[in-house]
Amino acid sequence: MSATFDAIGIVVGDLSRSLAFYRALGLAFPEGAESEGHVEAELAGGTRLMLDTEATVASFDPSFRSPAGPGRISLAFVCENPADVDRVYGEIVAAGFEAERPPFDAFWGQRYATVLDPDGNAIDLFAAIDA
Repeated sequence: MSATFDAIGIVVGDLSRSLAFYRALGLAFPEGAESEGHVEAELAGGTRLMLDTEATVASFDPSFRSPAGPGRISLAFVCENPADVDRVYGEIVAAGFEAERPPFDAFWGQRYATVLDPDGNAIDLFAAIDA
């Protein structure tokens, strides 16, 4: 038997704020998910993004402690074109979320930007410059 990659899990400090952030990036979480301890959104290709509250994780892992400092993962969202990178970045920042790196043309041929989710995880936005 072999293992197949299926999901990305993030432990969040404020589920409502995290849902607002990821919904602003276009992910579909169920209505009323704010009152749950575990929620999932299906990503392209069937992979899932799972958000768990700190309380939910502590309920089955008594040794769990909230991490200190910035996030420990990064997620990357491809945009249709360079202008979309700028647009999505602007919408996320206008919605009150934190910017880490404003859009720039990277030497590797992409328009690139980074915002932070409510728990400090880096969320990269990118598109091929020639798109």
